[in-house]
Amino acid sequence: MSVFRLAAALILLGLTPALADQPLTVRIVTAKATADSTTYSLTGEVTARDTLTAAFPTGGRVAAVLVDEGDRVVEGAELARIESVQQEQALRAAEAGLATAEADHRQAIEDLDRQDTLLERGATTRIARDGAEDALRIAEGVLAQAGADLDRARKALADTVLLAPLQGTVTSRLIEAGQVVGAAQPAMELALGDGIDAVFHVPEVLLTNDLPSPEVTLSPLDAPELKFGGVVREVSPLVDAQTGTVAVTVAIIDPPGDLDYGEAVRGTVVREDVPHVVLPYSAMTATGTSPAVWLVDPETMAVSLHPVTIERFETGRIVLSGGLEDGVLVVTDGAQLLFPGRIVRKAEAPQ
Repeated sequence: MSVFRLAAALILLGLTPALADQPLTVRIVTAKATADSTTYSLTGEVTARDTLTAAFPTGGRVAAVLVDEGDRVVEGAELARIESVQQEQALRAAEAGLATAEADHRQAIEDLDRQDTLLERGATTRIARDGAEDALRIAEGVLAQAGADLDRARKALADTVLLAPLQGTVTSRLIEAGQVVGAAQPAMELALGDGIDAVFHVPEVLLTNDLPSPEVTLSPLDAPELKFGGVVREVSPLVDAQTGTVAVTVAIIDPPGDLDYGEAVRGTVVREDVPHVVLPYSAMTATGTSPAVWLVDPETMAVSLHPVTIERFETGRIVLSGGLEDGVLVVTDGAQLLFPGRIVRKAEAPQ
């Protein structure tokens, strides 16, 4: 066997006691529980706090849309119209019917008065007089029906014009000219009042533990240097089955004047955690059944394997929930080369 093969075999078999007795240079940290804070940032959308959906009470073809998204409207302002030819014709017919019914009613009154006069003189019969009274009652019913038909025709014509029920801002225009819409089909969405919110879709896992502070720092995506505040106003009790997220509504406090509905904003919250020992990920090893780290005896500099309990894994580090006391020495870099009782020395800090 060649010298090189013999040396390699001795290294693999661990038969190099002279090398094993030499202290191994490793990086060592002192465990210390510190209060940790985690910052979370998500992107949300600015929405109106109070909204209203406007729709035509009747169906038809849209003749004109009179407003655009972002327009501010006053109560009673015209938003859109649908074609009203049939309603206008029905109104004219109802007006004509009412005029006829009024004329018949006046004639029935005159006929009854005439019959009363003739009956007093004995120039007519009681049957004729009662017939005139019955004709008046019929004319009154026809007149009432004609009045109701006219009111219905006027309302039908008024329903072809969509009016703003309250003062607000048009946030969504859902119809276009020439489109056929059905009764009660949403046509416009209006934002009412000055209150605005930001809606975030938060992963469910972030809400399973203690909720972070309700205070949120907000900033527009296109102007991250502009900061303003917000407070969590509502957390949806439902989880979106498709995305696994929960809708969280944040009330915006003192928003900048140019902040508009639908604008994207970034929300940032800080979660303060209880004190935990935090170690670099390279410190973790394992016993046969649980995670562990190598501890260093400060007097002999010999290492021993010690089990720990992990709270969570984060990028580049592990957060422990138990197993270590403050002040113990833990090996970080070089832990993969250790065995119980191995003598180590601390690496010099990089310049």
